[in-house]
Amino acid sequence: MTNIAIKVENLSKCYQIYDTPRDRLKQFVAPRLQRLTWQPPKQYFREFWALKDISFEIKKGETVGIIGRNGSGKSTLLQMICGTLNPTSGSIQTSGRIAALLELGSGFNPDFTGRENVYMNAAVLGLTQDEIDKRYDDIVAFADIGEFINQPVKTYSSGMVVRLAFAVQSQIDPDILIVDEALSVGDAKFQAKCFDRLRQLKENGTSILLVTHSSEQIVTHCSTAILLNNGTQLETGEPRSVINRYMDLLFGKEKKTPASLATQSAKASSPAGIKSTYALSNSEDLFFTRVGYNPHEYRWGDGTATILDFYLAADDDTYPSAVSTGQKITMAISIRFHNDFYRPILGITIKTKEGVTVYGVNSETLDCDDFIKLGRSESVIQIQAAFNCLLAPGDYFISLGLASKHGEEVIPHDRRYDSIHLHVRPNTRFFGLTDLELIMNAKEVVA
Repeated sequence: MTNIAIKVENLSKCYQIYDTPRDRLKQFVAPRLQRLTWQPPKQYFREFWALKDISFEIKKGETVGIIGRNGSGKSTLLQMICGTLNPTSGSIQTSGRIAALLELGSGFNPDFTGRENVYMNAAVLGLTQDEIDKRYDDIVAFADIGEFINQPVKTYSSGMVVRLAFAVQSQIDPDILIVDEALSVGDAKFQAKCFDRLRQLKENGTSILLVTHSSEQIVTHCSTAILLNNGTQLETGEPRSVINRYMDLLFGKEKKTPASLATQSAKASSPAGIKSTYALSNSEDLFFTRVGYNPHEYRWGDGTATILDFYLAADDDTYPSAVSTGQKITMAISIRFHNDFYRPILGITIKTKEGVTVYGVNSETLDCDDFIKLGRSESVIQIQAAFNCLLAPGDYFISLGLASKHGEEVIPHDRRYDSIHLHVRPNTRFFGLTDLELIMNAKEVVA
């Protein structure tokens, strides 16, 4: 484990679930008596496997994100890595000092002041009195809670608790730092400060394990991601790929490959009399023939509707290899419905190449009444959209998604994530993610 900070092998955790307190007592007594009388022991509980056969390695200085739906086993995994929970089977090896933010205010005594909790918490983490004295001012400055540092923690807001907790854990220079959703409590300014500190720790060789439901945080800050679902390890790898699989779990039903969707749409005949503003396919999937198509798109859906083709232009330049900031972008999309739909929804999202959402919209947020009336079986429709490209120079991906709602459930029919590549040419007029078209004037008021 020379360069390995955390090594997890075939890790599993099983809980015994009892229906009644009486069953718990029976389980404690009855099996022993049954063994004495040579009877096969009877089980009075149900097994619940919170984790099953989890394996991965985290190198020193690596930031790994863990994502999954509620109840997938994320917190259980972190507790076992920290040593506060014993595994049922498997092994965990860690190298160096571990600092963890598992629960809001965990490790704090609510009756002690912030200052007293800093010294107590840091001492538990292995720091000497002199080491704590040297770092105390930095911890207080990072937490930035003012005079509340001398007040009992029970008087703190949830944001103040997480500020102090993160300040202690991050300022001791741990070898391994584990953060479980704690940063979601802080405000935007504090979160930015926390992620800057995480970057510094990573550069200093600290291994970071980050658990969050924020897909953008995983993509932006992590080099590897792990997806857990119902206690099993579904996927480990490049963050964007893992996040796509996570979105499939949240909103998808059955994933279909582009080839299968294209075959299905090709079988349907074009309806007579359709009049298209743009020359787009009414029957076959022709995305792959268009300039700007991303062959590494992530696509899924139940296949009851198909996004067939797209048109893209920047001003009068059709299917451009690059666009300039300020140009008008025109898009058109052809869609075939294989079933009757009630209130179909079309979504369009633009993301950076790192996966950060710059802009997202759908037909419902835009109150597109014309779209609501469409959705007749075996009909083909064409959607037109236009926007001013105010994006900063760089590479972007456009995602398209067709879905419908049944009550609170969103059913995806054809979702094409990162399907269209958009390259924005260099521009020295501004920096950041978008051009806000700021106007600046100056004049002399005193000679």
